Amino acid sequence: MNRRTAFLTTLAVTTALTLTACGSEEPDAPAKGSGKETLSTAPVSSAPASDGRPAVELPSDLSYTFDWPKTGDKEKDAVLADSEQSIKAVDQAIVNQNALDKAYLAYYEGEAAAQTQQFIQAYVDAKARVTGKYRYYNSAVQVRDGGEASLVYCEDQSKAFDMYLKDRKVNKTPVTENSYVLYTTQLRKNDKGVWVITKLLSERGHDQCRS
Repeated sequence: MNRRTAFLTTLAVTTALTLTACGSEEPDAPAKGSGKETLSTAPVSSAPASDGRPAVELPSDLSYTFDWPKTGDKEKDAVLADSEQSIKAVDQAIVNQNALDKAYLAYYEGEAAAQTQQFIQAYVDAKARVTGKYRYYNSAVQVRDGGEASLVYCEDQSKAFDMYLKDRKVNKTPVTENSYVLYTTQLRKNDKGVWVITKLLSERGHDQCRS
């Protein structure tokens, strides 16, 4: 699997949440890397706090490409910007091994927050975290009256993997169609002006993300 290994599969099925989904291994899938590789310690990169939003600090072995073009609409672009930070904030919680990390809780509430906490806790219990390169693309955002919005987007996890903290070895695995995930999120604008996620669903291997 890419990014998430077998210990998270059950959680993904029961919660229908794949914030950092993995591809299932297939015998004929092209090999990715040469097995387990040791990751050296790297300096931390950060996004400073702004406008009441929390700072997010991540190790430099994690990188993100957001191919989300600006729409020119102030609210739509704010949804995209807050969604970028919400993704990074979850990974910060995983890196920090803290299922109650304040940064991601600033971007998730209700059902989405409960599911995300479960997801992060699975990494904490396994003493593992994420590493690698992530790409987000094919975004479609809609803003409705009453401070509600939806965002649909794809994630490419083909270069993203799990790393176990004890030996800092990266589990590099084959790429499959399930390495590409379609996400559908529901958001609302809170009283601080932040677009927070209230619901999050995903579908692996969706045609929209493999085209």
